[in-house]
Amino acid sequence: MTAQHHSVKIMWENYLKAKKEKDNEEPNEKECASWHFCNNEKDANELAELVLKGIKRATASLYDGYAFEDQSIPEVGNHSIITNWEGVGQCIIKTIKIDVVAFKDVTAEFAKTEGEGDQSLDYWRRGHWKFFSEEKKMMNEEPTEDMLVVCEEFEIVYK
Repeated sequence: MTAQHHSVKIMWENYLKAKKEKDNEEPNEKECASWHFCNNEKDANELAELVLKGIKRATASLYDGYAFEDQSIPEVGNHSIITNWEGVGQCIIKTIKIDVVAFKDVTAEFAKTEGEGDQSLDYWRRGHWKFFSEEKKMMNEEPTEDMLVVCEEFEIVYK
């Protein structure tokens, strides 16, 4: 478990205990990744709050970013602990859907599910183009409309 804060470990243990008591079963995962959204405190905390309110039910990331950071692409059924910028656990989510599409093919429905800004596709494209461009620059690549995006939908399973 990649825990920046003791709350992450406690949250995961409490979730496993509650799951066992409720369903008499434990998730297959014995460990859980923890992470925050974005690359700055303001956005990380605001987006975690949107998740807690049930507004943000999806996230998008660069497909190439996973290989660049030597990480696996999320899979349906994975759990993650969403933290604030300081690493304090906010909630546990479970991935319920993954689509890999070109940036230009991200839908208005997905943008709304992601729940950021005015929830429009135009807002999504402007914000994510800027964010993905910064990531591509770190990879010494240029962003394109055809760059692949991992569109991940999730549900809160514990808070």
